[in-house]
Amino acid sequence: MAKVLGVGGVFFKSPDPEGLGSWYQKWLGIEIDPAFGGTCFFPQKLPQGAYTVWAPFSADTTYFDLPGNPYMINFIVDDLQEALGQVQEGGATLAGEPEDSELGSFGWFIDPDGNNVELWQPPSTSPA
Repeated sequence: MAKVLGVGGVFFKSPDPEGLGSWYQKWLGIEIDPAFGGTCFFPQKLPQGAYTVWAPFSADTTYFDLPGNPYMINFIVDDLQEALGQVQEGGATLAGEPEDSELGSFGWFIDPDGNNVELWQPPSTSPA
């Protein structure tokens, strides 16, 4: 039987794909490849302890009850507080207070297109 080995990408529509890509490049340092308007996150560049999660949530979950879309994108970051400050400076709406757990630190925002975004700093990437 064939098996899924991982998440191959996150794809979504935007009224201004170039503008949104530029926003993420400026405020979160995502290097946008002009050939396809996105980026590749290669496993060898991820911090130790980082991983990708695929998880359907119940339709009545309150975990990402943000006013944006009914889905949430999660990005791994190296410094949660700095990243939240950057996106707020860039015009994003912060959602809730950051939280710490045994899985790391989490913070949320709504991007300029209304997408719900979670930022995750795994425990092993704590800034020195």
